[in-house]
Amino acid sequence: MLVLGVETSCDETAAALVADGKVVLSNVIATQLDLLNKYGGVVPEIAARRHTELIGYVIKEAVDSGGKTLAEIEAVAATSKNGLIGCLLVGVAAAKALSYSLRVPLIGVHHIEGHIFANILSNPKMPVPHICLTVSGGHTMLIYVHDYCKYEILGNTLDDAAGEAFDKIAKFFGIGFPGGPVIDELSTKGDRKAFRFPRPLLGSSTLDFSFSGLKTSVINAFKSRIAANEVLPVEDIAASFQEAIVDVLVSKTLRAASERQVSVVSVTGGVSANRRLREVFSNACQRKGIEVFFPKLSLCTDNAAMIAAAGYARLKEGEAAGLDLNVIPSAPFEV
Repeated sequence: MLVLGVETSCDETAAALVADGKVVLSNVIATQLDLLNKYGGVVPEIAARRHTELIGYVIKEAVDSGGKTLAEIEAVAATSKNGLIGCLLVGVAAAKALSYSLRVPLIGVHHIEGHIFANILSNPKMPVPHICLTVSGGHTMLIYVHDYCKYEILGNTLDDAAGEAFDKIAKFFGIGFPGGPVIDELSTKGDRKAFRFPRPLLGSSTLDFSFSGLKTSVINAFKSRIAANEVLPVEDIAASFQEAIVDVLVSKTLRAASERQVSVVSVTGGVSANRRLREVFSNACQRKGIEVFFPKLSLCTDNAAMIAAAGYARLKEGEAAGLDLNVIPSAPFEV
């Protein structure tokens, strides 16, 4: 079955063709980096307007580059839950129009489930059950994946997501947006042990996350050195800050795997592209005899291939939406 995926939950305008939930024929992403750099982050209304301008072209490119025609599309999946409301509306409206005109099923997909399927797309033989860490600019969540489309939430962020913390620190330093890749690069030149920043909730019994206090500690370290007219070791601060986040993410994920007695872990979302996170996860899992899976770099950040794959799985479960499909920007991840 050929599924067209549409993703417009935040700042990427994306469309993709995926066959049978496994084979990516095309995966087109139009970024808004010019706007992000100009405004220092996502401006929801501006992002939605850009989606409106781009969505038709992106869908056409996805169909053309996939070597298919619109008439060959057998279902349309779109992110309808969790994201910026104006942005979600653009993608869902486009998907509805295609579903109606082509007379094919329409599937609404939760953004978090899309990220889970990004890893399944990248690693088709990844076993279930497994523990999935979804970590991005908007989410830091531990999920027990019982089977495809069957989940249990084990932990969530209580305040800032890990990617959000990266972005806010990078913005405070004035070193660019998005913050994750910039801090990742700076960290390669810094001393990870130069600053002993806190590891929030690391010693607690909960599997929840909290990064707001860590962010405050980093800012205070920055300000104290400015006030004392000391040389500011930005690379050391970045490396130490990143190490604190990585420690928490890896430790909590491995604890979840131990508690649920599973030997497979997946890491997905934009922050899963972080080099240090991949390195520490790989080493820690090897020591414990746990398999760890990461998405291809092209599928780490928001994309439509993961939405098409998740939509295909939902359609196989007998789920489909009507033309009254609505968007729910703050929808909880339903298990």
